[in-house]
Amino acid sequence: QVQVVESGGGLVQAGGSLRLSCAASGSIFSVNGMGWYRQAPGKQRELVATISNSGSTNYADSVKGRFTISRDNAKNTGNLQMNSLKPEDTAVYYCTARVVTIFETEHDYWGQGTQVTVSS
Repeated sequence: QVQVVESGGGLVQAGGSLRLSCAASGSIFSVNGMGWYRQAPGKQRELVATISNSGSTNYADSVKGRFTISRDNAKNTGNLQMNSLKPEDTAVYYCTARVVTIFETEHDYWGQGTQVTVSS
């Protein structure tokens, strides 16, 4: 089995910063893409940022220039540095990892989510 666990959410004032972390563990052979999604109340889950195992990144237009995604391939961990936060960034943030298991299967695994609340 594979587990993906996020941490680092919380309450912050507008203009502030938070750093989310994600760790994948278990029967992992390798982790290909990693990503962060978010879901605000009453809205669909949306892409925030992704990063490939070679380090190529992709960001939603709404977070470009404010958020930075990174990863440590050796540790199977990822981070999302969020700066200049806005109230509209308030959401549950989910980490996802595309994992190749030791059983030679590939799946997308999701964390349980971490709440980010930005007050105005």
